[in-house]
Amino acid sequence: MQPSSDLVRRPASLWSDAIFRERRGASFPGTRLRIGVLPGEGVGPEVVGATLSVLSAIESCGAAAFEIETGGAIGREAELLSGRALTEEVARFCEDVFAGNGAILAGPGGGRFVYDLRRQFDLFCKISPLRPVDSSFPARRLKSSPGGEADILIVRENVGGEYQGEWSERTEEREGRVCEHTFRYTEREVRRILAVAAALASARRGCLAVAVKDSGIPGISALWREIGTEVASAAGVAVTFPDIDLAAYRLLQEPESFDVLAASNLFGDVLADLGAVLLGSRGLSFSGNFSEEGAAVYQTNHGSALDIAGQGRANPIGQIASLAMLLRESFGLVREAEWIGAGVREVLGEGYRTFDIAEEGCTLVGAEEMGRRIASAVERLGRLAPG
Repeated sequence: MQPSSDLVRRPASLWSDAIFRERRGASFPGTRLRIGVLPGEGVGPEVVGATLSVLSAIESCGAAAFEIETGGAIGREAELLSGRALTEEVARFCEDVFAGNGAILAGPGGGRFVYDLRRQFDLFCKISPLRPVDSSFPARRLKSSPGGEADILIVRENVGGEYQGEWSERTEEREGRVCEHTFRYTEREVRRILAVAAALASARRGCLAVAVKDSGIPGISALWREIGTEVASAAGVAVTFPDIDLAAYRLLQEPESFDVLAASNLFGDVLADLGAVLLGSRGLSFSGNFSEEGAAVYQTNHGSALDIAGQGRANPIGQIASLAMLLRESFGLVREAEWIGAGVREVLGEGYRTFDIAEEGCTLVGAEEMGRRIASAVERLGRLAPG
């Protein structure tokens, strides 16, 4: 077992191999794999419901058996009931799932839910893959430069920095309300996230970019630069340090120039959401949040979309892709995760679209039907698979 202070971790076959000290949720014949489900609020129950139909299709193929447990309210809904976006009940639920070698599939939740959850379980690393569903998928909202296709991992530090600082408010006679927010990064926090990013880069195309802002936040940027240079050298990967504004521009203008892009909490949040433009919709984006001890929470990168909740207009594909990531990274079910990816491509290839990715000539469907069609495709692919 390697300590978190190591300069760099081993190259990863699964992304989580670069994060977990030991694998807690391995799949064995006859094992019922535990998945804790937090349906969330807004469109959460719709997209999670569609996703669970895909999980049922996986199970119907006899590939694996799952023990599904459902947790309580999260986000603003939980705040109305208890005053806390992450309630003690939900925290205990997650802790129990993790203790049983399980993983959490989370729908969207507002307020401080995700930030408090990440801090509570030290889910320090968030990985957001940016790769279009298919190179021929026509609904991308922005075209990259000729010959370029996105295949990027955004690696975000989750438990330090801007979103985990301290804030206060006071009133001064001359200035009126004065709001203060302080945050920090420690060498340990920066080293462990950049060690993961370097290990992932070494298993891919060998290029690591670390987003900084030298003139704006000079001290913290210098820390990320120095440690980034160190871990990249140890891993044998090339490293660059684009300022955050340049990184954002390049992400859209020349995405093929990035391989692994590491960033602080705030920078990583913005870059991952911006990168969803390359996919065609935030409804197609997804991520996994990981601790060194093997805990993991999988989610979409979009919010609760309260404005369209209950209208059947939500896109469940990002949530479904987060399930595929869960099966692959927490349980090692690589083949089953590939069935899901292939099922999504098949249904989109047949012209079915949700509201956010609709285009001329498509067949418009809601979240439930999109989930049902993907589940049907996954089940057929699973039954055709050898072994």
